[in-house]
Amino acid sequence: MNISDDLLSQLLKDYKEPKDLIGEGGIFEQLQARLLQAVTHGELNHHLGYEKHDKAGNNSGNSRNGTYPRKIKTESGELEIKMPRDRNGTFSSTIIPKNTTRFDGFDKQIISLYASGLTMREIRDHVKQVYKTDVSPELISTVVDQVKEDLDVWRNRELKDFYCFIFLDAIHLKIKESGRFVNKAVYVAVGVDVEGKRDVLGLWIGDGIVDKKGEKKYGESAGFWLDVLNEIKHRGVEDVLIVCVDGLKGFPKAIGVAFPEARIQLCIVHMLRNSALFLSYKKRKIIMNDLKPIYTAKNEKEAAKALNYFEEIWGEEHPRIVKTWRENWNNLVPFLDYGGAIRKAIYTTNSIESLNMSLRRVLKTRPSFPNNDSVYKLLFLGLQKITQRWSKSVKSWSEIIGELDIKFPGRIPTS
Repeated sequence: MNISDDLLSQLLKDYKEPKDLIGEGGIFEQLQARLLQAVTHGELNHHLGYEKHDKAGNNSGNSRNGTYPRKIKTESGELEIKMPRDRNGTFSSTIIPKNTTRFDGFDKQIISLYASGLTMREIRDHVKQVYKTDVSPELISTVVDQVKEDLDVWRNRELKDFYCFIFLDAIHLKIKESGRFVNKAVYVAVGVDVEGKRDVLGLWIGDGIVDKKGEKKYGESAGFWLDVLNEIKHRGVEDVLIVCVDGLKGFPKAIGVAFPEARIQLCIVHMLRNSALFLSYKKRKIIMNDLKPIYTAKNEKEAAKALNYFEEIWGEEHPRIVKTWRENWNNLVPFLDYGGAIRKAIYTTNSIESLNMSLRRVLKTRPSFPNNDSVYKLLFLGLQKITQRWSKSVKSWSEIIGELDIKFPGRIPTS
């Protein structure tokens, strides 16, 4: 619909400064109120079956019965609408249903603020300052609870049957459990499909495991990761070429059970961090530099020579570093079988760590959470904003998929 210049001129005839347009009681606010009011009267016409003052309404069994004031919170502030009613009390507006105290766009604003990591109090202060209206914590909670249905659908959606890569990692949060706050692991999985597009496959909060002393521990565990991988399979994933993970003990075994044909790539960056834990500050730079020839080697054979050389120099002084590299060797070196583009894509879990860093920014104002549901809702909303930027394929994807097709013959779907 085109708005005529004459109508614009009429609307703006008393305009002198910006507040006349967007300020309280300005043109935007008045226009929105009048439009909503006009729509509700049109809805009543449709409900009754005749226009106002139309003779068709005589003896129709129902008629207009004046108006009553309704205050509606919107993105522009609080509007007062004169809502029409009928004598029989059967009319209900579609655009402003009964018991509605806020307009749809206002809900979106609250959800957006919540997804950005603002607390209930911060959202309330923001709304009061910007929209000149007060909202209760209960109203904010009600609005946010609307995403629960979308969250459940997202967490149970069917996944693609094939992913080239899957990255697995976890973040840790304080969540209330049985009357006390405990550090729980939130498990995150990101897949890269045949087109090089990233997709968050899901979020899971660990339910804890009982240790040998009979105490429940809530940290990250390979056993729960197996549950995650099995769920991913049940939701449709049939094949994965490479699974990239950190150095959690038992991780490779769990992956082997769920996806026996997948190659496992332990994160080199995690391995280097673990090695640095055994070093003094003075020696850290020197020894990290001496480890570099291992993971920058042309192939596994050259990498093995570099590790042997490192052991000759440092093995006696730092046997634990050498032992750790040798124990994890088979899952550290797979990336050396590939060209530069694939190496860069899989040698580290930075792809998912970057996502987790963005999620932590959403979580930074929340030192703890009252329950698992509050974590799921906030992270889900945060993901909606973060993944909007994921429209492009992984860098050098045509080169990557071409090499994968050669290295894994017959495994990559053709359509």
